Amino acid sequence: MNARIVSFFLLLAFMPAVLAIPSQQNKKAPELDIARFGDPSSIARGLQGDIYGVVKQINDKEIVLDKTKFGVDTTIKLAPHTKYVRDRKSGSFDQLKIGDPVYVRVKTDKKSGVMTAKQITSGVIAGP
Repeated sequence: MNARIVSFFLLLAFMPAVLAIPSQQNKKAPELDIARFGDPSSIARGLQGDIYGVVKQINDKEIVLDKTKFGVDTTIKLAPHTKYVRDRKSGSFDQLKIGDPVYVRVKTDKKSGVMTAKQITSGVIAGP
């Protein structure tokens, strides 16, 4: 068969799909039903980029997290300017305990690869 004839038949075969696309664009987006405990996507955006883990060890200089995305224990240095958030309110270092699930916002030194905590979020993350 000639290449022109094949391309003509392919065009005819896909023509209904091409013609149906504009009608889909005119439809309104469905109303979003917000979940009982708030919009989960807004919470996820706020924690995007943070490292999730469970506190395995903690002292005044560093925190060791277990069950992180790296698959190994992750050590993060603590600094005097590290902020602590507990139950959506300002918290303190003393409120962190071994076994607490936390989200840690870090700054990574490009030369050494050492991670320093900028903010540690624990407790209740989402509100009603």
